Amino acid sequence: MSNQFIRWAALLSGLFLAGAVCAQSYPSKPVTLMVPYPAGGLSDVIARTVNNTLSKNFGQPVIIENLGGASGSIAAQKVLNAPADGQIIFQGSPNELILAPLAISAVKFKSEDFRLVQMIATAQIGFLARKDLPVNNVDEFLDYARKEAKAGRPITYASVGPGSFYHLLGEHLSKVTDIEMTHVPYKGAAPANQDLLGGQVDIFLAPFGKSYEELQKQGKLKVLAMLNRDRLESVKDYPAISESKSLKNFTFNIWTGYFVKKDTPEATVQTIHKAITDALTDPAVRSGLEANSQLVAKPLSLQDVGKAYVDGTAQFRAIAKSINLQPQ
Repeated sequence: MSNQFIRWAALLSGLFLAGAVCAQSYPSKPVTLMVPYPAGGLSDVIARTVNNTLSKNFGQPVIIENLGGASGSIAAQKVLNAPADGQIIFQGSPNELILAPLAISAVKFKSEDFRLVQMIATAQIGFLARKDLPVNNVDEFLDYARKEAKAGRPITYASVGPGSFYHLLGEHLSKVTDIEMTHVPYKGAAPANQDLLGGQVDIFLAPFGKSYEELQKQGKLKVLAMLNRDRLESVKDYPAISESKSLKNFTFNIWTGYFVKKDTPEATVQTIHKAITDALTDPAVRSGLEANSQLVAKPLSLQDVGKAYVDGTAQFRAIAKSINLQPQ
């Protein structure tokens, strides 16, 4: 055996051991959970429901960072600009990682630049209206919107940014009903909610949280329907969209998951996957998510969650294509 071969073997062995030690020590410092919207919205609520349990599972603090703008792509790009070491975990959805690159010409990343580690929850979508909109259900809304459009006063709908899922839903609603509507983009759900409550925007097709239920009870907004096929127990007081005459098949929801850069070391990904999967069984996490009308995700293996991300990417790209979404 040559000395050269022995030296190479020793070098490779050293690299392997260094990688193993690095993986075993992850995380050796606080982990950042990047939320791509301002504090106060449902995304922020989800993060604050999960982060304490993740901290226990990691044995390190999990610090939430809120960074809104450009349909969440600013926060996503910040994650990509950081080292691929798992120290920044992205709390994302198809909004930021699949749709934003299709809608915003300045976004240069692709959904494939991220790896989905585990899904955390699925959000139900509420059909929300300002309190003084003179309608009480979806069919009345469509009649009103049609009259307003013919009078040159198209109704306005909010979203969390151009190309976001909620933008696509508004565009799709306009297309399938053949009613002109005006898109009003915001940097997140919190400012969109503020203008909805202030009567500055007419409707918001939004991920439904417990706060909306309280606001509806206080008469500060109207919940016209849930974009569900059936009335679910957690939102049984509100009609499913399938109960309307004109939009029976307008059923949608959206999932939230935790992502890392695609080239994050496999051992680190496995550690993160286990921490999140264990969090999904924590009673405090489950009750917190369910209290905000989130459907807690079924834990998936890394292989299955990877397939779910590929399938989800294809699904949302198809929706974008159906409304001819063009990058701006």
